[in-house]
Amino acid sequence: MSELFQIEFKVRDYECDMQGIVNNANYLHYLEHTRHEFLHHIGLDFEKLTREGILLVVKRIELDYSLPLRSGDSFIVDCQTQRISPLRFGFIQSIRRLEDNKSIATARVIGTAINRLGRPFLPPEIDQAF
Repeated sequence: MSELFQIEFKVRDYECDMQGIVNNANYLHYLEHTRHEFLHHIGLDFEKLTREGILLVVKRIELDYSLPLRSGDSFIVDCQTQRISPLRFGFIQSIRRLEDNKSIATARVIGTAINRLGRPFLPPEIDQAF
């Protein structure tokens, strides 16, 4: 596994549902934003890769919720990489509330790269990152 990468967030009011908790779909946004920032951190530009015909795609997401976040909560999302197979890579991620360091959610995101024809491949820059 790679070193731990982290980003701090704060829940915005519009991310909450009628129950006053973060809508479950927003957790996917938090996780995705962290993965994109991680890629920038290691020198990979998602937009540049796309222009070059290297399309990074999610194949599977496993997401386990433990506790809800509420408006105004500050939290950390972390990310580590894991090699799954010759053509697949994974991100192991978690969300923790800062106030009490409680686990909010854990996720395993499996991805691959595909070319413009939709065929999986792993170019050297992606292979080296994982």
